[in-house]
Amino acid sequence: MANLKLTDVGKSYGVGVEVLKNIDLDITTGELIVFVGPSGCGKSTLLRMIAGLEKITAGELLIDGDRMNDVPPAQRGIAMVFQSYALYPHMTVRDNMAFALKLAKKSPSEIDEAVGRAAKVLQLDEYLDRLPKALSGGQRQRVAIGRSIVRDPKVYLFDEPLSNLDASLRVATRIEIAQLKESMPNSTMIYVTHDQVEAMTLASRIVVLANKGIAQVGSPLELYERPENEFVAQFIGSPAMNLLAGEIVETGEVTHVRLDEGAGAIAANIPTRDSDKGMKVNVGIRPEDMVTTDDENYAFAGTVEITEALGEVTQLYFAKSGPENAAIIAKLPGIHTGVRGTQLKMTADASKLHLFANGHSLLYRD
Repeated sequence: MANLKLTDVGKSYGVGVEVLKNIDLDITTGELIVFVGPSGCGKSTLLRMIAGLEKITAGELLIDGDRMNDVPPAQRGIAMVFQSYALYPHMTVRDNMAFALKLAKKSPSEIDEAVGRAAKVLQLDEYLDRLPKALSGGQRQRVAIGRSIVRDPKVYLFDEPLSNLDASLRVATRIEIAQLKESMPNSTMIYVTHDQVEAMTLASRIVVLANKGIAQVGSPLELYERPENEFVAQFIGSPAMNLLAGEIVETGEVTHVRLDEGAGAIAANIPTRDSDKGMKVNVGIRPEDMVTTDDENYAFAGTVEITEALGEVTQLYFAKSGPENAAIIAKLPGIHTGVRGTQLKMTADASKLHLFANGHSLLYRD
């Protein structure tokens, strides 16, 4: 389908209102790229710049090597699925899906073939003669997607397409989008969401946006297992990664760290230099990686203030706090009753620890 290249792309509104800057990103044919980030980070703005609905104020956008900065949206070979379905209420499903092709003056046979093919992929065959008001929310969203498929675009853009659906329908429609991508392996898709579950389950690569730029790009597991900075470490994963202040006391291929709210020193499978001894660091431990211990060396000790029994796991919230007054959370498998109000010592396996200095992972130093 299409390759996209963004080089030093930026967006500003007038003097002093900069939304995005220095965006460099290569997207290859067949990828499903997901933009995630906190509210207001510019993910939808970036998507609209690719679509041509927002002007690029710095840098350039190439699609298959052609510069697109000043090309009208209709000529970019892009189809966009919006958060709102934006279906024509007086038109049937068939007519909604065929509308763009009719405007393009395609022949009736071409239109019927394209609509039929898209309807089969999206399992809409039996709904083609219904009006949108006779469809569920998930079915309406599929019609909106089908309206894009019939155009056979170079790139598909999705702007939070599941936001208007209830929880169960979001799961079902997310699976349908994943199946749709599998059925169209050469299609290039860019998907915007604030839901990290959607990002983790759909993406071939995730682009995390923050502070007007890109915080990290990588596969879902790369971002989860090897975050480059504290922002990504805490943004990817739920609950967020715990950060515990400490100091490096032994360096080498295995690093030992003494934590402010622990005792002794715990090991981390992260190499450090001799000059790092004595460095102040934040030790990152995901809630699901924390385990109770009776060892004299441990990462954290605190009193359990609140418990959340979720069935398959129990989340423990401790009274003590980490850096920036963030709550410390442990996510233990199974059901744990009677632990509220008790003091527990917690630690984690050396392979599960992350070390950050000045907000950046020690793994990614030059």
